[in-house]
Amino acid sequence: MTASSTPGLVCAHHHLYSSLARGMPAPPSAPHDFLSTLRQIWWRLDAALDLDTLYWSAKLGAVEALCSGTTGIIDHHESPNAIEGSLDVIAQACEEVGVRVVCAYGVTDRHGVDGGRRGLRENERFIRAGGRGLIGVHAAFTCGDELLHDAAGLATDLGVGVHIHVAEGIDDLEAGRRLSSLAREDWLLVHCVHLDRDLPGTIAHNPRSNMNNSVGYARPAARSNRIVLGTDGIGADMLEEFRLAYVAARNDDISASPDDAWAWLAASWDLLPECRDDRVTWSYDHVDSPWHVAFTPGIRAIDVVRADGEVLLADGRPTRVDLDQVRRKAAEAASRLHSALA
Repeated sequence: MTASSTPGLVCAHHHLYSSLARGMPAPPSAPHDFLSTLRQIWWRLDAALDLDTLYWSAKLGAVEALCSGTTGIIDHHESPNAIEGSLDVIAQACEEVGVRVVCAYGVTDRHGVDGGRRGLRENERFIRAGGRGLIGVHAAFTCGDELLHDAAGLATDLGVGVHIHVAEGIDDLEAGRRLSSLAREDWLLVHCVHLDRDLPGTIAHNPRSNMNNSVGYARPAARSNRIVLGTDGIGADMLEEFRLAYVAARNDDISASPDDAWAWLAASWDLLPECRDDRVTWSYDHVDSPWHVAFTPGIRAIDVVRADGEVLLADGRPTRVDLDQVRRKAAEAASRLHSALA
């Protein structure tokens, strides 16, 4: 079998801080809806992070992305007890692996007004220092109007977009109304499962996460926006996310085609255009065909060559970092993180 190649793939919405979540202790009580899932699992996790566990979480996530043929990540981060410098840590971890990253700190008022302001300052500091970023907002329902307006204004001042979860669950049904006067074409709107109106911007569709959180199907094909694919922190295997995006669409509409989901995957290159010039060699000889990939699980990245000719992955292993060491250090960091959660 002759291997084929594609450009480097892009994960249009990730949470690299969640890479160490696997195997975390069970929550104090079983979640029964979306809001309790956030409170019992994800908001406890982000509050337990420090900069060291964040570094190894981001580095493991970047390595796993590269091993999946993903050379670009649009990340959305929160660590309320380790805000200052957190975006530098993520950017450094990704750079050491060779994966491009666009960072954002998700501001929120759920830790008090000061927490929201600190998040804004971290976004501004990182971008003004030359970091590649967007202004992050956790979700409208966790922010007061003042914080939303200030985040939008800061994005305009810095010439960047806003990266925000929108109407992921029914708790955020008011997001469309509250964002209608703020959203711009350079915004990255994540989920939009329950969005009740059109908003300008690109929509990041995360089918696996939406199923996992039982929030419903977003029906991205019905939107006029550009649609891109993200994972919402469940790895960065974008061929796998593409397959799931197709099957979810097909489950909703029998006329859905793999070509539709592939168009969403390809649109992600608009967010990190340099990845188009990267080259990934795969273990399967028809990766350029959506109809082949949709029905062929287990396709692996063999080699990744960056646009400048640097080999980042050779025979399935990263070249800039020691894969075994990253996994070992990440496991140690996960143990510390899980102890803090317990």
